[in-house]
Amino acid sequence: MPSPIVPGAKPTDHGLIGAGEGPAWKDGSLYFTDGKHINRMDPKGRITVFRHNASNGLLFDREGRLVACESGLRRVTRTEKDGGVTVLADRFNGKRFNSPNDLCMDSKGRIHFTDPRYGPREGMEIWSVPSMKAGVPRHAIEGVYRIEKSGEVQMLNTYGAERPNGILISPDDRYLYIADNNNNSHGGSRKLLRYELDEKGSVIYDTRKVLFDWKDGRGPDGMKMDKEGRLYVAAGTNTANDYETTRFKAGCYILSPSGKLIDFIPTSPDECCNCAFGGKDGKTLFITSGKHLWSVPLK
Repeated sequence: MPSPIVPGAKPTDHGLIGAGEGPAWKDGSLYFTDGKHINRMDPKGRITVFRHNASNGLLFDREGRLVACESGLRRVTRTEKDGGVTVLADRFNGKRFNSPNDLCMDSKGRIHFTDPRYGPREGMEIWSVPSMKAGVPRHAIEGVYRIEKSGEVQMLNTYGAERPNGILISPDDRYLYIADNNNNSHGGSRKLLRYELDEKGSVIYDTRKVLFDWKDGRGPDGMKMDKEGRLYVAAGTNTANDYETTRFKAGCYILSPSGKLIDFIPTSPDECCNCAFGGKDGKTLFITSGKHLWSVPLK
C-alpha cells in the first residue's frame, strides 16, 4: 500500500501553541486541548478559548456539536450549539469513571470512549467482580464504554487490553481498534489492538489481534483512519525515561490495515499524542506533539 504523504512534503511546525490533545476540525477551524481548555484556531491562525475544563479527546457529531472527554472531571460531555454543556456520561453502574481519555463514533451515532488511569490511582471506583479462578485478584477496571442513543452506558469486553487509550471504529463497524498504552509500568503493553465486532457492536470473543507493537518505547495514543483503511497512529518519544526507551521516535506512524508500517511523520519536541484530518479539502493531517501543532499535506 503506497504512502499517502505528498512526495517531498515535510511536516510544518505551527509552534508551541498548547496543542496537547484533541484535535478536531470543523468549518475551517481546528480545535485542540491544552490540558485545561478547548482552544479554537480560526482560518487566520488566531487562537481563542472555546471552552474551559476539557482536556483530552474531541470529536464533532453529525449535528456539528463538539463531544469531549473531560479527564479531570471524569466525564464525557457535549457542547450544544447554544453553548450549553450536556453531560453524556460520568458514571457506570453508579461508579465514577477513572478519567475518560479518547472517543470515536460508529455509523449508528453511538459514542465509544476509553477510560484509563494514568498517574496516581487513588479514587478509582470501578472494580472487577471477584474471580472464582485461583490467582486472579480483584482489580480496578480501565475499560472501554459505549454510550447508546438512549443514553445508557455499556461496557465492552476488550479482553487483553491493559490500559486503553486511543480508540477507533472502522466505517463499516466491523473492527474496533484500541491503542493499548500501559506506558508507566515496566513490561506494560504498548500495542495497537484490533477486535472484530458483531452486528450489535459487541466484541467477538477470541478475535483480538496485535497489529503493531512499540515494545519498550512509548506506546500508541490517538489515531485516525483514511478512506483506504490506512491507520495514522500518534506514538513514540524522543526522550527516554524510567519506563520508555527511544526505540520508536515521536511522530505519526502510518500503518496498512494489516499493521504494516507504510510511512512515518516525525514530530518534536516529544510525546506525539493525537491527530486529525482537516484543511480545505480534508487532505491535511494535523498532529499534536509536545504542545506543538504540526501539519502535513496528504495525497
